[in-house]
Amino acid sequence: MFRTNARRVLLAGSRGFCAGVDRAVAAVEKALEQYGAPIYVRKQIVHNRHVVQSLEERGAVFVDETEEVPPGEIVVFSAHGVAPSVHDEAKRSGLATIDATCPLVTKVHKEAVRFAREGFGILLVGHEGHEEVVGIIGEAPERISLVDNVLDATTVRARVEEKVVWLSQTTLSVDETMATAGRLKERFPDLISPPSDDICYATQNRQNAVKEIAPDSDLLIVVGSGNSSNAVRLVEVAREYGARSACLIDSAGEIEEDWLEGVVTIGLTSGASVPQILVDDVLVWLAERGWNDVQTVKTTTETQSFGLPRELARTREELFGGSGAAESVVPASDDAGEAIS
Repeated sequence: MFRTNARRVLLAGSRGFCAGVDRAVAAVEKALEQYGAPIYVRKQIVHNRHVVQSLEERGAVFVDETEEVPPGEIVVFSAHGVAPSVHDEAKRSGLATIDATCPLVTKVHKEAVRFAREGFGILLVGHEGHEEVVGIIGEAPERISLVDNVLDATTVRARVEEKVVWLSQTTLSVDETMATAGRLKERFPDLISPPSDDICYATQNRQNAVKEIAPDSDLLIVVGSGNSSNAVRLVEVAREYGARSACLIDSAGEIEEDWLEGVVTIGLTSGASVPQILVDDVLVWLAERGWNDVQTVKTTTETQSFGLPRELARTREELFGGSGAAESVVPASDDAGEAIS
């Protein structure tokens, strides 16, 4: 990369929808097509306002809890996953469920279940209150202690001191998570690491792309919603790796003209829940103001995709067990969907 006096946009090659988000959004779209509106969705299917509004316009109804869904209806669980108690509640309420949990989140659920069963104390690196974290803790609340940051790592107590493992939320900053894990290992010398990297490949790829373009960016724009953990992390990474300024926007309409004062090079990326149309809108907005030289900076190629939730292969009658009552629910920890490379 090099400095130039010509206005340009450095567009991150790794950006936008990841495989888990694509699967979750497609699950709601397929459910609407197959079973008809309304289709209820517990929480936001993914953390992006534009996606949620688009699905609402097609007949999706978003609720905070399953108790808000009328009996005899279908509810989709979001990409962030849910605790086993939520599956149980849906069954008791006579609901049919479609589990759109990202398979990479499901992997962490499975790890939590296995390590709890084997008698470990589990240190979960993640942000308190995030839906993904709430769901994972729900798998074994008596075994899991939450570690929100490096500072927490200096004081957290493991539920079982003799055998300890650390796991993590999938959408965290890679650098910050490794720093937190390093501090935990200082306190727990025999600490076991996850069997495989818990931070999702797409989160890592998007952060690596930002690290590449940030040093040359006078302004780095991240398209994404404020409640999107991975999008917020991209802003933090941009600032840490040299961007003069970095901001998070939901759409092009939130860009302020005075941000462009003295700016030559603009970095542009988007969170893993952001459709390409929102990035295209930003590119148009910038081109109208003289930033029409767009250079795509490619750091990796993503080929992974996930099959749709298995429930979508069933008729509405089959979803309800053929009698109008919800069938036995397969917990998120046992149903990861199919991964396709």
